[in-house]
Amino acid sequence: MTKLTFTAVAAALLLAGCTSMAPNYQRPDSPVAGAWPSGPAYQSSISANAESDAIAAADILWQDFIIDDKLKEVVTLALANNRDLRVAALNIDRARAQYQIQRADSLPSIGINGSGTSQRLPSDLSPSGQAGISRQYSAGVGSSAYELDLFGRVRSLNEDALQRYLATEEARKTVQLSLIADVAYAYLSLGADQERLQLAERTLESQKKSYELTRRSHELGVASMLALRQSQTLVESARVDVARFTSQIAQDENALRLLVGGPLPKELLPQSQNEDRVTLAQLNAGLPSDVLLRRPDVVQAEHLLQAANANIGAARAAFFPRISLTASAGTTSSALSSLFDGGTGFWSFMPQVNLPIFEGGRNRANLKVSQVDRDIAQAQYEKAIQSAFREVADALAQQGTLDEQLAAQTALVDASADNHVLSDARYRQGIDGYLSVLDAQRSLYAAQQGLIALRLAKNSNHVTLYKALGGGWN
Repeated sequence: MTKLTFTAVAAALLLAGCTSMAPNYQRPDSPVAGAWPSGPAYQSSISANAESDAIAAADILWQDFIIDDKLKEVVTLALANNRDLRVAALNIDRARAQYQIQRADSLPSIGINGSGTSQRLPSDLSPSGQAGISRQYSAGVGSSAYELDLFGRVRSLNEDALQRYLATEEARKTVQLSLIADVAYAYLSLGADQERLQLAERTLESQKKSYELTRRSHELGVASMLALRQSQTLVESARVDVARFTSQIAQDENALRLLVGGPLPKELLPQSQNEDRVTLAQLNAGLPSDVLLRRPDVVQAEHLLQAANANIGAARAAFFPRISLTASAGTTSSALSSLFDGGTGFWSFMPQVNLPIFEGGRNRANLKVSQVDRDIAQAQYEKAIQSAFREVADALAQQGTLDEQLAAQTALVDASADNHVLSDARYRQGIDGYLSVLDAQRSLYAAQQGLIALRLAKNSNHVTLYKALGGGWN
């Protein structure tokens, strides 16, 4: 009898988990166009359909994308110490443990148990009519309430947990890629503000010399008080910028230290943008499907969609009977010394069937919730693709005009410098008033600051495009 019982249990275990009632998963159609936008803004961008030697962003590791040695060290420190990335990694460990917990439900839990009881009965309750003490000891091995997964409920829950674990892994990749980009942004911004401060300091020194010349001319009766005050406005304006950029640099350093997650050696801080030492290879935008297949946040959204799809199977299985098994075998005796003697063995086998008949619509409501959750996850997946498409398109649109803007801004700086020299010469010769010199100086200073900002925009755009295309996260 014992042999037949355990044979039946083994057969039941083989049948368990052979069915899943989850819908067959099909990846939704892409909700974006099959090609990147085109037009005047994209004229110098990388063509998605043209032959190019450029490498896809997802195939370029960040160590190859960034070739500035100092910035590499800063990124390495951030990857080791950043707390957001550390939380993302811990979330993976947590999701893995949750998946293992759920997976354990597909296997029977077997344990060894032992017990002993002593009981005294008074004479009026004792079958023999005499008061006495009875003892019983037992030891055995058994499995408690193991569910036969004939309709795939446990299997669907396992798939749900697995997909959520995989989604958490993709979330870590997204955090890591964002961290690399944020560190690059902060590093470039600090370098740009260093350039702005250096320009403001040079301008201040130049204006101080000019002010001294104007003051001496005023003392000799050559320059008017108006010219002296106009010259002083340039000095004070430059002093304001020196103080402002000094404060901004301190804030940039604080932001960079927060991203790094610890102290940052002074020797790693940039003194300029080093715009020619940020990237190694030209980025290839490829086709929009690359965003679907390679961006970690899009892959994460698809895993969550697959998890919601699997959860429908568990909700459907709730309409069908749930069969659970409890079995045990061991030995029992009234005396501890004879517990393992011959003839003391026992076994028990208790199958249990639970068939829902009336639950007030609970199962139908749970199924509806799981279906709506799947629809929500699909909408979020499609939104992730649309957002990714928009981010890449915006970066390409900016990239397409930045070279032209830089060329025009460089020409503007040169023209403003010539205008300043000519205006100053005409003032010294008494042809024009100092107001023309003031306007020329302000125009030159604004043009130089604009050139620094455009160089920062170009560098930042390259980092943005790398991130938007799902650049190598390893």
